[in-house]
Amino acid sequence: MLSDKGDHAAALADINRSIALINNDPYRASAYNNRALILKTMGEYEKAAADFGVAIKLAPKNAKYYANRGDAWRRTGNLERALQDQDRAIELYAGGPGIALGLTLRGETLRYMGEYDRALSDFNQAVRIEPDFAPALTGRGLTFERTGDLERAKSEFRMALSISENSGRGDLSKSARETAEARLAALSSGVPQPTILPVPSRAASTNSVPTPAVAIPVVAPAAAKATAAKQGRRAALIIGNSAYKSVRALENPGRDAEKIAGTLRAIGFDSVTVAIDVTREKMTEALRTFAAAADKSDWAMVYYAGHGIEVNGVNYLIPVDAKLASGRDALFEAMPLDQVMAAIDGAKKLKLVMLDACRDNPFANASTATSLTAAAAPAPASNEGDTRGAKTRSVGRGLGEVKVQGASLVVYAAKHGETALDGEGDYSPFAVAVVQRIATPGVEINKLFRLVRDDVMEATAGRQEPYTYGSLPGREDFFFVNR
Repeated sequence: MLSDKGDHAAALADINRSIALINNDPYRASAYNNRALILKTMGEYEKAAADFGVAIKLAPKNAKYYANRGDAWRRTGNLERALQDQDRAIELYAGGPGIALGLTLRGETLRYMGEYDRALSDFNQAVRIEPDFAPALTGRGLTFERTGDLERAKSEFRMALSISENSGRGDLSKSARETAEARLAALSSGVPQPTILPVPSRAASTNSVPTPAVAIPVVAPAAAKATAAKQGRRAALIIGNSAYKSVRALENPGRDAEKIAGTLRAIGFDSVTVAIDVTREKMTEALRTFAAAADKSDWAMVYYAGHGIEVNGVNYLIPVDAKLASGRDALFEAMPLDQVMAAIDGAKKLKLVMLDACRDNPFANASTATSLTAAAAPAPASNEGDTRGAKTRSVGRGLGEVKVQGASLVVYAAKHGETALDGEGDYSPFAVAVVQRIATPGVEINKLFRLVRDDVMEATAGRQEPYTYGSLPGREDFFFVNR
């Protein structure tokens, strides 16, 4: 399918022709549903919900269309409308195929809303119908965790892990087991679990969520010293770009950067360099200097918060002095991600990049912006004339997928093609999750970033999903803090 290959423009064109030619209502409904699925993949959630609505009018007894629209509403932050559609989908499933998944998805929405008893009821029903359904078991564990019943939470996570990988449901069950494994590691660490604020039933903004105040963790000197002895020399470069000169300033990246830097120092990093509001010249200089430090280190880490874009398959980080009137300007005014990767390439053991950034061009006017965004992505109607710049790093779709080689990890605050939200407090939800998790002792780095992913999902009602690219060699485990 063209959409699966990332050619959304061609896929939409094909479906638009189909809609114009088909007269049979069920087939037209399917076409509208398919177009909505593409729009949802592109992050156009309100437009997707509208198309799902047309499909429902044409085929009002199709449970899947209601379930799909419910997912689109959830991604806009409107949990009330999501729940209404999920209720109707479950009615139409009437106990048939798909009911366990429908109950699990509704259970997740109810958990996000703080309706824990109702959420448990849905997860219980799903498990009665499909006892080996790992997503329902993990969902039940997460609900117990939210209510403070940590022993029952651990029991559910163990049950989810006991389900065979060949039990079906593919990636859905695999994801549930990965969450269960990471949560067990965190709950077994003996440290208090992070604070995650309740999610409003209706988001105050399509681009932000409530975030709590966070404190730099306290790590015992002995633990930091033991970690240094085992993990080797660790160096980090932290960049936070807020004060953009050609567009309205962002509020959180500078504070995010300072908080991340303080956290790395607290857990024993040997060298932490902070660069706030850097021009392209200063960013180049910082990376050149850091490359020399990375060559002498076992770990080299770069954290970046600020604007980012993708142009013709290349990801760029945006300095504060960039203007970017057209796509080609990125070549001269922005910093390609490959250059960041090159700066850390000399590290002996681990190369890590964390990006709390997005792709769309907030600098150009509407006539030039399409050259910097996903192919022919329709602009959200609600964003026309938008001036919300202070609370969002993007008005559209996030960074592009990245290919990683060697002992390297690239962690996005939001999966490729999606947007990273900013916090209504002082920090972004991604930065909050990193600070609250990074000092957890004895949790291997892959599991730790799974915890970050799950925390952000909980904090945003599933609207933002961090994603980790790359893999690490199996001969050695990596820990931010050793047990």
